[in-house]
Amino acid sequence: MKVLIPGGLRSYTERSAVEVGGATLGAVLSELERVYPGIRFRIIDEQDRIRRHIRIFVNGAQLRDLAQPLDAGDELVIVQALSGG
Repeated sequence: MKVLIPGGLRSYTERSAVEVGGATLGAVLSELERVYPGIRFRIIDEQDRIRRHIRIFVNGAQLRDLAQPLDAGDELVIVQALSGG
């Protein structure tokens, strides 16, 4: 499945989109970690939840559940919140 990577995480992937597989959102994030070590910790916290400043969308719908089933043809978008003043 196609995963769009935000600018703040591109130091791990060196590209704006990658292809990885996985039957669930959690499995896709684990596969991202296998291919791009260190990236999952920037998305998932120590309690195995999506970090507060991260939003994940699949086919335009926001997901929060790592057990959410996904299809190979889905498009996953990771979005990081911006802050500052």
